[in-house]
Amino acid sequence: MKRALGLLAAVAVLLLAGCAKKPAYDYTAFHASKPKSILVLPPTSQSPDVKASHSVLSTATLPLAEAGYYVLPVAVVEETFQQNGLTNANDIRAVSTQKLHKIFGADAVLYLDVTQYGTSYIVIGSETRVTVNAKLVDLRTGKQLWAGSATASSNENNSNSGGGLVGILITAAINQVVDTISDKGFDIGAIANARLLSAGEDGAILYGPRSPKYAGQR
Repeated sequence: MKRALGLLAAVAVLLLAGCAKKPAYDYTAFHASKPKSILVLPPTSQSPDVKASHSVLSTATLPLAEAGYYVLPVAVVEETFQQNGLTNANDIRAVSTQKLHKIFGADAVLYLDVTQYGTSYIVIGSETRVTVNAKLVDLRTGKQLWAGSATASSNENNSNSGGGLVGILITAAINQVVDTISDKGFDIGAIANARLLSAGEDGAILYGPRSPKYAGQR
């Protein structure tokens, strides 16, 4: 009887632990910084796909602008780096926050890293997957304000239809070719960026001063 009660107590503890909410994200540094403008740097990429960095960069500014921030124009930023002899994302990443602030005058910089990008063939299916990590740093103090990660996949709402194993394999092969040629990674990357850089959820980036929700956030 004692053993049974002990087991029940242990199960209860595990259930309570599983139901416990994760700690709220610590926005102390973010609130103290109050950034109004953000400089988005070209993403570094761990993907062999040469399109990964520019593709992800092209859809990163929209959710930030919708969150209420002034985002420095990507084309102007890229041209400025080129004029200073910097064309590689890894070399740009090495530029100090002090120098970035002096050149661009933004309050914060967003560092992006693409860890997955592209379409792969997986036995009975093909998948386009994009994973992006982000880190927001205050250019005036060098302090990290926020960090996050998001993934999007073309298979999230997919379900295999009939046709047997041969039909599934043929469909998967065709989808892989089509997705690679059409760069479906661009669309999936936009979804990943929207998940990563949209405000409004705990753990997400905070609303900026241009948003009507800015004053009421915690």
